[in-house]
Amino acid sequence: MTFLAVDKNADSLSKLSAMLAKIQPDAEILCCDSSLNALATAREKEIDVAFLEPEMPELDGLNLGQYLKELYPLINLVYLSKSQKHGCAALSLHASGYVLKPASENALRRELEDLRHPSEQKTHKRVFAQTFGNFELFVDGKPVAFKYSRTKEIVALLVNNRGAQTTNGEIIGSLWEDGGDPEKKASYLSNLRQDLQNTMTKLKLTGIIVKQRGSMAIAADKIECDLYDWLARKRDSKYPYLGDYMNQYSWAEYMHAELDEMNWALDDEE
Repeated sequence: MTFLAVDKNADSLSKLSAMLAKIQPDAEILCCDSSLNALATAREKEIDVAFLEPEMPELDGLNLGQYLKELYPLINLVYLSKSQKHGCAALSLHASGYVLKPASENALRRELEDLRHPSEQKTHKRVFAQTFGNFELFVDGKPVAFKYSRTKEIVALLVNNRGAQTTNGEIIGSLWEDGGDPEKKASYLSNLRQDLQNTMTKLKLTGIIVKQRGSMAIAADKIECDLYDWLARKRDSKYPYLGDYMNQYSWAEYMHAELDEMNWALDDEE
């Protein structure tokens, strides 16, 4: 699990971090003495439990909690405060817990043993990529509607590349196999990348697309995909390969051929 600890007091933050590490040694603990830094951290790393001080400068802990819930609807918010005056506000946020300072190890342990959203609830992945047959991206069981069809094709290409960073040049080469003006294609790709960003933000999906300078990748561990499951489990996969793969994209033919060969090899083993 990943914990986010936020407190403006360095000593309190250090003690909180030490207690959390003792309670759950295998947890990743991210500490921030600023709500703005905490929000930036959460945009880069999915948080399971956030331990927040309500009274923070610049952005108070209650508003921070609201932003965190927008990023991760199943996040657990635990507030730590010297008084109970923020209790009703925390309750309205459906916080998992409220602990009076100074927090004890036992109090924190009780909160972690009785989370509003236990880790078992979070094993279901919101994103499913269908590659067998026609490509389709589903979020919460519904197909994603992109502004441009080429945006969807970019996602398909990233899924096909299974987590490998794919450069802008490789994307352009796959989407536009003909010649043409390179500057116009680069400009169009910029619009497609923005559409992709806007769509992911609207769906409250963070970390699904991993961006680097001049390249992108799919976070393969954060999505469910028929291709990935079949490659890992073959005959035991719940998604049987029947000979069709991303039928609408010509660049997918190479992977299609590889899948056919692997499938034929399985038949020869019988």
